Amino acid sequence: MRLYHSEKTKARRAQTELHDGALVTPYECPERVDLVLEGLRAQGLVEVHEPDEYGLEPVLAVHDRDYVAFLADCWEQWQAEGHAGEAIPNIWPARSMRADRLPASIAGRLGYYALACETSICPGTFEAAMASKDVALSALERVLASGEPAFGLCRPPGHHAASDQFGGYCFFNNAAIAAQRALDAGRRRVAVLDVDFHHGNGTQQIFYARDDVLVASIHGDPAQTFPYFLGYADERGEGRGRGCNLNLPLPQGSGFARWAEALDEALAWIAEGDCELLVVSLGVDTYAGDPISAFCLASEDFPEVGRRLAGLGLPTLFLLEGGYAVAEIGTNVAGVLRGFERA
Repeated sequence: MRLYHSEKTKARRAQTELHDGALVTPYECPERVDLVLEGLRAQGLVEVHEPDEYGLEPVLAVHDRDYVAFLADCWEQWQAEGHAGEAIPNIWPARSMRADRLPASIAGRLGYYALACETSICPGTFEAAMASKDVALSALERVLASGEPAFGLCRPPGHHAASDQFGGYCFFNNAAIAAQRALDAGRRRVAVLDVDFHHGNGTQQIFYARDDVLVASIHGDPAQTFPYFLGYADERGEGRGRGCNLNLPLPQGSGFARWAEALDEALAWIAEGDCELLVVSLGVDTYAGDPISAFCLASEDFPEVGRRLAGLGLPTLFLLEGGYAVAEIGTNVAGVLRGFERA
């Protein structure tokens, strides 16, 4: 399987994350990239390619132009206003306030465009996000041209990024950008399957009223876990997209047997959807040892995940999302890809 990776994805090295009431070193870190590469090489998956550059056009196909401009300029404006530390939001246009006015202050704009306050903006954030979507798009082009599977080692991840909001370590929604690019290239319908522990709220929001992208997500019950306010089973789409969204929330502590039942349900639903491409938002934070998740999959389970994904028989694009048990992330990603290939 051809793999795409850019060292530019390491440009973002945030120092602060709000977790359990404390400022900690972020779990999403550049070292994740190296550990995934090590795991892939250990499994003989070594054909790594540099991505091409695609500019902003594919980003603007799914993201708001003013939001993208905010991300491009945020760090410089934060410094220009004299703020200390990294750019972290501390105020939002909540239900009792106005959301129709965009503040002039960068501190106010941070809150307008942020989903949550755990994700800071630091030097290199925009550059890394641009490189990450280039990785995704290069891997996509390989799939479209050859029909063979490909893996994009995306970092930062993307599935929490909505059309005009960042959070959950995500700035550009790589899976949504790739799915839209595939449609623009002539594919009639695309499926996005999100197997990360956390619900892909951004992907759902972007395609919720559309019928040309099916979105399925298996994740921790949002009644108990991030992102809390989206990802419930009754969210099935709206307008033309009604019936095109499938959420399969599971309780904390779910093991592989229960998780695999949900996977089979999602795959059967996608199989009935007449799709021409599968985009897998590949989070491996379903692993039992992950520090910010609560499922109980073992490393030995991930090859079976890949095998079942291959059973769909669709051209398949894998894009990295979460996975924060740093010592095991490479083994688990490699397990999925190897299981898919061997199937």
